[in-house]
Amino acid sequence: ASARLSTGARRSSRVAAGAEDAAEAAEGKKGEENEEEGSGFRQLLGIRGGEQTTDIWKIRLQLTKPVTWVPLIWGVMCGAAASGHYTWTPENLGKALLCMFMSGPLLTGYTQTINDWEDREIDAINEPNRPIPSGAISEFDVQVQIYVLLFGGWGPPRGGEPFRGVGG
Repeated sequence: ASARLSTGARRSSRVAAGAEDAAEAAEGKKGEENEEEGSGFRQLLGIRGGEQTTDIWKIRLQLTKPVTWVPLIWGVMCGAAASGHYTWTPENLGKALLCMFMSGPLLTGYTQTINDWEDREIDAINEPNRPIPSGAISEFDVQVQIYVLLFGGWGPPRGGEPFRGVGG
């Protein structure tokens, strides 16, 4: 009787294992479908697994990896609040928004773009579908983007010095 019980127990554990495998396979397919649905959004944020595109502006945005902007944008407001001298006036809010734009899209975008530029030879081997190694964006366009983001991020502080009482 115990031999029949152990055989039955083994058989039911195999059936349960088969059912678990089928459930895992179904979950995997569901995940693949979700990945396909969100791949355009991931591409725009600069996250792996995004779809390929030929739209130059989507490629430019992808190179700046918007997902990396959040900590810097948040840090501007936290830093201003932590200073103890920040007041919620329209002028200060405007300055904070300008700083957020400089630190997020411009300067972080610059560092992400230049990082992809410097990694282009490694990416050609490891991740050939990335915009630069795949040729989705020209070297000239990447270099223009690097300089526009760099000088766009540097320009406002240089022009803002007279407002701080420093300079001209």
